[in-house]
Amino acid sequence: MEAFTKLFEDGTAIVHHCVVGDLDNNVYIVTSKINGESVLIDAADEGEYLEEFARKLNVRTILETHGHYDHIGAVEHLRDAGFEVVIGREDASLLPSYDLIANDGEAYEFGGLKIENISTPGHTEGSLCFYLHGTNFLFSGDTLFPGGPGATHFPGGDFNKIMTSLTGRLFGRFNDDVIILPGHGRHTTFGSERPQLENWALRGY
Repeated sequence: MEAFTKLFEDGTAIVHHCVVGDLDNNVYIVTSKINGESVLIDAADEGEYLEEFARKLNVRTILETHGHYDHIGAVEHLRDAGFEVVIGREDASLLPSYDLIANDGEAYEFGGLKIENISTPGHTEGSLCFYLHGTNFLFSGDTLFPGGPGATHFPGGDFNKIMTSLTGRLFGRFNDDVIILPGHGRHTTFGSERPQLENWALRGY
């Protein structure tokens, strides 16, 4: 477990970050600078610890990028503690419980901000990325990492689908300076990753 730290800040929001669990999952809390309301992205593990910081930072909602076990380990604890949980439709059955379905293109509003659901199937059928409008922050879950797409050999994974998601839904939309905040490991930018797209397609993973 790693303590929550302030990872990024702009005029609109603060992105807090910690690493939890055996697979070193990234957990993000995004806080509005307008009124201090927050959302938590991927309740991966160590529920009591996440609950402590979620309450300190005025979190009301948990947004899940997908339903793999290492990203949802604290979902049941936090939902029992009163936080609502949002997941993509195709991955909803992978969760022990949830409250809302995140539909593609819809935005969750908190603290005067909007965070948009972007459907990016490939790692799982219901994988989502979350884009915080008015900022350069894109939370990619396990869809996109420095150096390539997420794994597609798990049930529900599909390499062709994930490449279509990357080229059509992400790289085709976002500028080079947009920051990619993945489910594991370090962050990167679209500018850093864009030159590698063709090589990813050729190598097949």
